[in-house]
Amino acid sequence: MPLKLYQRAGSPNWYLRGTLRGISVRESCQTDDRKIAGEIKAKREWEILQSSVYGVKTGGTFLAGVAAYLENGGEARFLQPLIDHFGSTPLTKIDQAAIDKAAKTIYPGLAPATLDRQIYTPLAAVMNKAAEHGLCSPIKIKRPKPPKGRVRWITHAEAFNLIEACAPHLKPLVAFLFYTGARCGEALWLDWRNIDLQRGQVQFLDTKNGRDRGVPLHPDLVGILANLPHREGCVFRKQGRKVRRFLPAKSNSGKPIEIVEYGLGEPYAPLDEDDPRDTSAGSRIKKGFTAAVGRAKITDFHPHDCRHTWATWHYQENRDLNLLKELGGWSSLEMVLRYAHVNVAHAAPSINNMPSIAPKAAPGPAKKVVAVKPAKRKRGTA
Repeated sequence: MPLKLYQRAGSPNWYLRGTLRGISVRESCQTDDRKIAGEIKAKREWEILQSSVYGVKTGGTFLAGVAAYLENGGEARFLQPLIDHFGSTPLTKIDQAAIDKAAKTIYPGLAPATLDRQIYTPLAAVMNKAAEHGLCSPIKIKRPKPPKGRVRWITHAEAFNLIEACAPHLKPLVAFLFYTGARCGEALWLDWRNIDLQRGQVQFLDTKNGRDRGVPLHPDLVGILANLPHREGCVFRKQGRKVRRFLPAKSNSGKPIEIVEYGLGEPYAPLDEDDPRDTSAGSRIKKGFTAAVGRAKITDFHPHDCRHTWATWHYQENRDLNLLKELGGWSSLEMVLRYAHVNVAHAAPSINNMPSIAPKAAPGPAKKVVAVKPAKRKRGTA
């Protein structure tokens, strides 16, 4: 069984625990950084397997490739399932068929995009680094074909209805998604330190593609954020505890006036790095968002579609793909062009000016105009 990471009460450091190949491990990683501890864990498992199976340190195995990858700054996330699957398999035996089989075995039924991110991308990184270190020959890995990109957007009126249909704690979050184009994760774990209400700006740091970016805040959104009851920590929170209180004054019927309020909720849980299936920030609000979509009578609309909606609105108003790419944090214009492809209303005049398809009716013979002479009046008549 693979080793496990855990933290002891009263200590910030991570520890290794478990038994591998008959060797019991109980030791400190001497670091409070989860990522570094994960790298230490993978390297320790590799050392134990190499010494127990071969007796000496041997190159040319998948574990050796993992060690070379991690020692040169590689990302540890998503590696553990691959280590469990391939272990000390010789790198020469890891071909396209073996990789495809591993994808189906480790994550049966997952979408091509998820398999690409969690199987093919980290495996290709390990294999490339192993080839650089002379542990194997370079291999070209064919990745699963992703589905056609989805572009689903709604109108301003539909968006307003959706926001109004949201629970109180979701309203500011959904409005923020519609008016900044933020990815769900960028919004859910946004800290107040990265919002400047006076200047009307928000900073998104450590984004999906590794690039920081700033986005101006719409005046209406500034007002929504300014009305939130807190100014520290995560901007958006789960629904807080319901609190009922009564006003001293009474209603016309003589009954006390009841006020229902919600306390400050907890921040949304971050993605679990130990769970390779936990990759969607939108899953944190899926239940409440889906209920609001139903109340607003909108179909086939998901949290990430708020970003598509923002991009569509922005292009409709500005017709500037480069500015949209910059504000949305896309890595290439190709990813932004899809919003131009679905927005063609501005091109209508150019189509209307084309010649008519139907032939014009041929002119008929000219009609002869006959002058009508006035009748002669008889004598003696008026």
